[in-house]
Amino acid sequence: MKLEEKIAELKKRDHLAEEGGGAQRRERQHKEGKMSARERIEFLLDEGTFEETDKLVTHRCHDFGMDEQKYYGDGFITGYGRVEGRLVFVFAQDFTVFGGSLSEANASKIVKIMDLAAKMGAPVIGLNDSGGARIQEGVMSLAGYADIFLRNTLYSGVVPQISAIMGPCAGGAVYSPAITDFILMVDQTSYMFITGPDVIKLVTHEEVTKDQLGGAATHNETSGVAHFKCRDDAECLSMIRELLSFMPSNNLEDPPRRPCTDPVDRADEKLDTIIPDQSNLPYDIKDVIHAVVDDGYFFEVQEHYARNIVVGFARLNGKPVGIVANQPATLAGTLDINGSIKGARFVRFCDCFNIPLVTFEDVPGFLPGTNQEYGGIIKHGAKLLYAFAEATVPKVTVITRKAYGGAYCVMASKHIRTDVNYAWPSAEIAVMGPEGAVDIVYKRDLEHAVNKEEMRQRKIEEFRDRLANPYVAAERGFLDAVIQPRETRKKLIQALEMLETKRDKNPPKKHGNIPL
Repeated sequence: MKLEEKIAELKKRDHLAEEGGGAQRRERQHKEGKMSARERIEFLLDEGTFEETDKLVTHRCHDFGMDEQKYYGDGFITGYGRVEGRLVFVFAQDFTVFGGSLSEANASKIVKIMDLAAKMGAPVIGLNDSGGARIQEGVMSLAGYADIFLRNTLYSGVVPQISAIMGPCAGGAVYSPAITDFILMVDQTSYMFITGPDVIKLVTHEEVTKDQLGGAATHNETSGVAHFKCRDDAECLSMIRELLSFMPSNNLEDPPRRPCTDPVDRADEKLDTIIPDQSNLPYDIKDVIHAVVDDGYFFEVQEHYARNIVVGFARLNGKPVGIVANQPATLAGTLDINGSIKGARFVRFCDCFNIPLVTFEDVPGFLPGTNQEYGGIIKHGAKLLYAFAEATVPKVTVITRKAYGGAYCVMASKHIRTDVNYAWPSAEIAVMGPEGAVDIVYKRDLEHAVNKEEMRQRKIEEFRDRLANPYVAAERGFLDAVIQPRETRKKLIQALEMLETKRDKNPPKKHGNIPL
């Protein structure tokens, strides 16, 4: 074969690979409001940077008439490119080819780029849109999933792993995204579940739709499986680019810094009056966050789940930080099972990838009730404690109001290796609230008092003045300073600049045993 003929053959095969399942099936994707696999990759990556790998791979199945059905790429597009100039590895399932089902061949394509990503120290992004394991290949398809799961696990905490669910993701396929760091779901077009509605109806007689069972709203608001809910493919892919901007390419690098035009010493007088005079009245902790961070920009994670705790990314003087905050506007900011798990997962991600942690604390305690106790609040609350205590990145805490009981200890207190701890003058640090404390400590005196309510109120004020204030903790060295609220931004930036060269480590061990 002459060189010209070889080049022509190569062009022909490249064209067939790019065609995927054909124009008709791509059009069907578009009618469903979905981009094609190649369109998604082109939208995600910097223009002209995508380099495809294993473009001409085909399946190896010879049963069930599969020999006559071969497509170059075998339903998966894999390769690498750039996001804001930084190297990333990506795979996209092409639903137009065998419903994007996983085969032995295309699993090996994913495994190859995951191994490359670990060697190069670059993030892995998976764009999921698949009917699941390829039935015709039996155990070989299942083996492919297991090969991927292993690498998800081994490379966890080594390089960032992001999963976008942009179509179906069911059965064993859900466990790869579940191990990755962040899951984004597209509303109305994506779903995740272990067992589908038909099987559920057969076994339990429950009637449920795919969207109710595992749609974007369900996993963002109810289960907490997903971290972001997106309107469409374009918003999903744009959010991945934004998410990547806060994290380093691997665990040996620092997060990328951006130029900052927001003055370091900017003071916001609104913060001086944001805490209500009555300690049982709510306020929105996000107002505090927006007032402190660069340009008021806060990229919230799991916004719709466990709203009593707020987590997400921001920048202080151009440097990315992870924010963890109690939300007094929901459940009074108490810690519950879902909130503890949400916070712990986020803290551990930040610690993996050298992202400093800033904690805003206003917590009256753990949520009481039989549902919480029966559900295991003891072990789940311990996850957040474990995560903060284990973290070796720079940690700074600001107590805005309440810091009561064991929850005070959990929320990045000085006692679990937090580097710098501040409090506002409105902070109340105690074993419990003044009202509850007085009812216990002065129980007998109150029972025999002539004017019980007057005595109770007097004792509450005495308790608040003597114990439930930041100065007792500051005298003990548990707080580094009591600061004016308006100075919070400047103080945080100063502390983080001091902590830039922090070096801390945990005792040598294979790994800890977090209370799962």
